[in-house]
Amino acid sequence: MSEARVVAGKAAPRGRFPHVKVAGGFVFVSGTSSRRPDNTIAGAQVDAMGTTSLEIRAQTRAVIENIRDILRAAGADLSDLVQVTTYLVNMNDFGGYNEVYAEYFDETGPTRTTVAVHQLPHPHLLIEMQAVAALPEGGKS
Repeated sequence: MSEARVVAGKAAPRGRFPHVKVAGGFVFVSGTSSRRPDNTIAGAQVDAMGTTSLEIRAQTRAVIENIRDILRAAGADLSDLVQVTTYLVNMNDFGGYNEVYAEYFDETGPTRTTVAVHQLPHPHLLIEMQAVAALPEGGKS
């Protein structure tokens, strides 16, 4: 049995796909950004003069927290992650991303791949992550 869903209270997907799908004892989380439900972006500020400031640490933290919320909606948590793939627009952001990632995970955490991409679906997004978790015993299926 598999179950796919859009999670209430999270930014709506920008396409016809779910936030999460549970199948075969695993929880698959679609690519997740720092976008909020109102479509603003955590870690992106525009001042009165129109100058944009983007902050990788704030965006990374928001992405991981969004993934946590999505996992919890499926009966899992960050500790259940087995694999994470991260897409960075600029590898110069790797240090800040890695610093925040280490606040959540260590060498006992999920396997990880990080790649650079040309762009993400919004010019203010610096990072997107997708993830796979093992559904814990008693979790939703």
